[in-house]
Amino acid sequence: MKSLKKQRRIQVIALATAALVLATGLIGYAMRDGINYFRAPSEVVAEPPRADEVFRIGGLVEEGSLVRGEGTQVSFSVTDGGATVPVTFEGVLPDLFEEGQGMIGTGQLVGGTFVASEILAKHDETYMPKEVVDALKEQGVYQEPEAPNAQVPSN
Repeated sequence: MKSLKKQRRIQVIALATAALVLATGLIGYAMRDGINYFRAPSEVVAEPPRADEVFRIGGLVEEGSLVRGEGTQVSFSVTDGGATVPVTFEGVLPDLFEEGQGMIGTGQLVGGTFVASEILAKHDETYMPKEVVDALKEQGVYQEPEAPNAQVPSN
């Protein structure tokens, strides 16, 4: 009688383990297209990604590189101080998008040009995405934003 209970317990544990492994595999399979790795321009130039890989690139929009084409076509360059990658985008840019500011784009590298499907820009004068800050610090270009003048209330 004891061996039957022991055998049933082992079967339940084995079935639960198999179900957990299957669920983990299905979740990973479902998320594979939703994961976009971040790369700085220096990383893209040093080790270009596969032609079919969708990834995120971020840095500063290079001064003087913003060119508006026909309709909603825009081209510019993104830099991290170590390398520059040309970017093209078809669509409406965020309102706060401008030269010299931080941005992150999602897309693919096609013939040395990053073709963006989405562009994100900073949301206030001091914000910069963490990935962009890390990439700029790695290149030695990042400067901490100046704190606004704090006023001490007088009594």
